[in-house]
Amino acid sequence: MIRNVLVVIFCVLFGMKAGAQEKIVRLDSISPISFLSTTFTGDTTAVPQVLENPLFYNYNFTYKKRLDSIQKEIPLTYNESVQRYIDVYAGRKEMMGKMLGLSEYYFPIFENALKAFSVPQELKYLPIIESSMNSHAISRVGATGLWQFMFTTAKGYGLNMDNFVDERKDPIQASYAAARYFKDAYAELGDWLLAIAAYNCGTGNVNRAIAKAHSRDFWAIRPFLPMETRNYVPAFIAAIYVMNCPDKHQILAQKSLFAIKTDTIQVSRYVSLTELAEALSMQEEDLCTLNPSYKKKIVNGSIELPKRIIMPKVSLASFASIYEVLNDHTVEMNTRIIQASNDDRRLLKKHRETVAEDKPSIVYHKVVPGQNLTAIADKFGIDVQDIKVWNKLKGNNIVPGQKLIVSKNQAAARHTESRSGKKYISYRAQSNGAEKSSGRL
Repeated sequence: MIRNVLVVIFCVLFGMKAGAQEKIVRLDSISPISFLSTTFTGDTTAVPQVLENPLFYNYNFTYKKRLDSIQKEIPLTYNESVQRYIDVYAGRKEMMGKMLGLSEYYFPIFENALKAFSVPQELKYLPIIESSMNSHAISRVGATGLWQFMFTTAKGYGLNMDNFVDERKDPIQASYAAARYFKDAYAELGDWLLAIAAYNCGTGNVNRAIAKAHSRDFWAIRPFLPMETRNYVPAFIAAIYVMNCPDKHQILAQKSLFAIKTDTIQVSRYVSLTELAEALSMQEEDLCTLNPSYKKKIVNGSIELPKRIIMPKVSLASFASIYEVLNDHTVEMNTRIIQASNDDRRLLKKHRETVAEDKPSIVYHKVVPGQNLTAIADKFGIDVQDIKVWNKLKGNNIVPGQKLIVSKNQAAARHTESRSGKKYISYRAQSNGAEKSSGRL
């Protein structure tokens, strides 16, 4: 009898141990990547999604120690959510290598702006998760530029958007506007992680989460924030870690276009970037990349409001070759400034659908003998530069029978841009004043 009881107890204990071992084996066999979803549908263009509450079975004391050594003014908490994003970014070696290369050009710009408003230097890492440091990045709801400003917030912080320029794409102007926003958000919320969360979802959402959680600690209010914002702060901390410890994950900096010495000049007249690139013997696209905010490849400087041009550093002897373009060339086009309308895609979705039903997306014109670009532009009430940009014309030469695009509605322009990789968009000529935004920047 006793022998039978011992056999039963042994079988039960053995079964429990085997079951536990089986569970451990299954847990260890889970690939970290299996938790990830690369499909992104949120507002920020560069933050991937991860499992909301992953099993934290791989706590890494080395990562924790490294984050503690990096930490300055902003708390760099280490937990399961941060670990997941460290896995994401450390695994994207090519992307993070590009970020390291771009940081050599952009970080000094960011640092100057952040220093001017006495906000933490660690905020310079935010454009990595906002836009992958791409000045032309546009989110699904219309947030634009390195810092992903929405139209109304950009207006409220002094950025200008018109038919010639979108200063959300200007690295210098947008960086100073972002620094001002963080200073204001911190003054209201009193915590840097909350200010960073507010940059993503607005101070209104953060204050509502504070009220629900009865706490001003980000990690306590996190469950009450929008899903994207819950991931935003962990992604920010992980990006700081990987950018400061690339050698620990075999990530090598990649050389970028910006790995050149540059000069900055102010111009008080209209200057064609196409002509300037030719005088500099460089690719037009490269010069436009250095000056991403000019939508028509025209710098619309004036005596009242000079504009900045960034170009490769040239010797004093070589500068003579570009003097004529900067001072003597006349850009023939309509110089009227038209303020851009709000491009928040959430607000314009219904309107775009109505316009798409009533009007053709793209209007073409067939060139007839004796016509030139100026005549065609006058006929359709557009600028010559618009025709050149839409049709990728290098010069003014056209031939009879040639089909030219002479009109694009805004929805069509975005569709064409998404298919062709084109970086310049047109805004509707409708004035709209700045209004305070309580939601996403």
